[in-house]
Amino acid sequence: MSIKIGIYGYGNLGRGVEYAIRQNRDLELVAVFTRRDPKSVQIDTEGVCVYHIDEAKNMTDKIDVMILCGGSATDLPVQTPELAKLFNVVDSFDTHAKIPQHFENCDKAAKQSGKTAIISVGWDPGMFSLSRIYSAAILPDGNDYTFWGKGVSQGHSDAIRRVEGVKDGKQYTIPVDAALDAVRSGSNPELSARQKHIRECFVVAEEGADKARIENEIKTMPNYFADYDTIVHFISQEELDRDHGGIPHGGFVFRTGKTGKNGENKHVIEYSLKLDSNPEFTASVITAYARAAYRLNSEGVSGCKTVFDIAPIYLSSKTPEELRGSIL
Repeated sequence: MSIKIGIYGYGNLGRGVEYAIRQNRDLELVAVFTRRDPKSVQIDTEGVCVYHIDEAKNMTDKIDVMILCGGSATDLPVQTPELAKLFNVVDSFDTHAKIPQHFENCDKAAKQSGKTAIISVGWDPGMFSLSRIYSAAILPDGNDYTFWGKGVSQGHSDAIRRVEGVKDGKQYTIPVDAALDAVRSGSNPELSARQKHIRECFVVAEEGADKARIENEIKTMPNYFADYDTIVHFISQEELDRDHGGIPHGGFVFRTGKTGKNGENKHVIEYSLKLDSNPEFTASVITAYARAAYRLNSEGVSGCKTVFDIAPIYLSSKTPEELRGSIL
């Protein structure tokens, strides 16, 4: 029996989820939901219908897990707790500072409905978060360092596009090389957010828009740009499409630590990702956690969970016996 999946929102991430489902034999896409006119949305899976989001409430008996593919700025804070009243859900909410409040909202809704909600799934938060918790447990006397990029941040790009007067835009997160070298040396440097990364924005402004206001609003945006050196370039739509059409990303998580009687032995744990497609990799992580949401709920687990709460065995399509025999 396959796990029946719904996709809520069909942009880059939604398309990535559709492709990821194809690679998992125990998952089946049964519906796609959009805010647009469903007739205007073409998907790649034959026999699957596209519906307006208002129809989702009428399909609770046809969907085992709803994967939410909206943005973290304004979509997911509303959509995830609302849909958790009806479905098991998974989202990729990535505004780190607001995760505790988002968790509380989703936990309350999911417990009331008896559903399982898994939030903040992706590579950061997500896979990088797991690297941090494992590494800190292993090397308690040490320091954590996380670097993102060079690559396109979907969440930050979405935040740019929601600024009044912005027609389109992309944001690149760029690690500072000197900071990377200092961490790899094991010198345990103290680095501010500004010392670790540069944020570079390419913005297409609407005709007649106040570019000075747009630039200032971007650079002072809390939780996104205010704590970084941010560069804003205004370019044409043609230039954006031509030069910034891809969505690469990646990054590094380090844990440096000491062991021994007097801390004489130094260790560096490094976990890295190099991604040709940020949304497709994120979608692949979300899809694995959709399997976990279904399995947990089948066991009677309700409420909100994060990657910290879920054993790896729930993510795999293989049996426990297969995993012990082939991977452990």
